[in-house]
Amino acid sequence: MTQSVLQSIAATDLPERGQELAGGIFVARYWLNDQERALVLMPDELEGAWGEYGVKIPGADSYSDGEANTRAMAEAGCEIAIKALELGAHIPSCLEGQLVMAAKAEGLVTLREDRYHWLSTQFSAYYAYGMAFEDGWLFNLGKLSERFVRPVRSLPIQ
Repeated sequence: MTQSVLQSIAATDLPERGQELAGGIFVARYWLNDQERALVLMPDELEGAWGEYGVKIPGADSYSDGEANTRAMAEAGCEIAIKALELGAHIPSCLEGQLVMAAKAEGLVTLREDRYHWLSTQFSAYYAYGMAFEDGWLFNLGKLSERFVRPVRSLPIQ
């Protein structure tokens, strides 16, 4: 069951970066599909495989739109994507992961550094992107590997 969550926010109601917003921490303003948005890092930590090794998921290869990627992953049966959507959130795309890393580098959020985290951007039928939040490196990782996910919310700014 999807939780009821804030659907959008007025620009005048945005808190400072690093402050609470919509059940998480506000990390960045950014543009996605011609809409300015607020990126919120959720406190939840999920773990699981990205998908089936050797299976390319149509619609899960956007570098910037993590929600679209996550929805495609969920439709293909990916458990971590389904769990993220149930939280009213999604798995960050490569772009959104880099924005989260920038917030970490500025001391606005704390992230686990001991394991790679999945991003929702698919690289190929065999690999998807992951990020090391210790240093911000992007990697292509085998889809069957168990990795962490820190879901995010992306709210349109009115």
